[in-house]
Amino acid sequence: MPSPEAALRNISAVVITGGSSGIGKSFIELCSRLRPDIAFCNLSRRKPDIAVGQLKLRHVPCDLSDSAQVERAVAEVREFLSVDAPTGGILLINNSGFGIYGRFPEPGPAQQVEMLDVNVRAVVQMTAALLPVIKSRGGAILTVASTAAFQPTPFLSTYGATKAFVLNWSLALNEELRGSGVRTLAVCPGPTSTDFFQRAGLKEGAVPSMFGETSEKVVLASLRALAKGKSMVVSGWKNKLMTAFVSQFPKPLVARLAGLALGHFRMKQVKK
Repeated sequence: MPSPEAALRNISAVVITGGSSGIGKSFIELCSRLRPDIAFCNLSRRKPDIAVGQLKLRHVPCDLSDSAQVERAVAEVREFLSVDAPTGGILLINNSGFGIYGRFPEPGPAQQVEMLDVNVRAVVQMTAALLPVIKSRGGAILTVASTAAFQPTPFLSTYGATKAFVLNWSLALNEELRGSGVRTLAVCPGPTSTDFFQRAGLKEGAVPSMFGETSEKVVLASLRALAKGKSMVVSGWKNKLMTAFVSQFPKPLVARLAGLALGHFRMKQVKK
């Protein structure tokens, strides 16, 4: 099995969205330990609080739901690449995203549209803006999708649809880039120990620990998959079984079963 270090062998710069917490923060922490010489550029509202010695990190404050802010941030990223890491491969990690639990359009149309902006538009906008320089220097584009991408997800309908877009878009882009020196990887974690569920409106502990995994395990699986040249990875054996299972049945049936499961269990966990 390839080591995580192999994924970073030719990388001199990592550009990441949402590196202030959760999976994004774990990407910065692990990659910086494996390769202390890599330069990082993070785009998020908050600056990451990371205690890693001699971390080369530039933080660009950015609300990814605002396309104008993303455009301005991309200009700073280009400057970062030319000054802090002028040569070597680039790893773009499209990590930012959030979900909302409830009956559509709860808690309101504005929040639903914001989710589309962060989970879909910002991913496409960032990748389109940086793809020319990644092509010129080599590298990879890693986008965090979800196991929710494999089936309709009642009570988190918009979130699941955004992740289905991200998964299929990443796989298609990988084929378009074949032979260019740039690859894409869609990462599909299941429930993960992050702030995701609290922001989605669920009580703390809404997902039992036996069904979840840590963000560190997701990052390790991602880097190993990148080193192996994969275009998609589902992290965790339980998640692999689940996605393989739901793929065997008609989507209307899967939607019905998912609606029963999510409605019975998780809707009871929504904050009041």
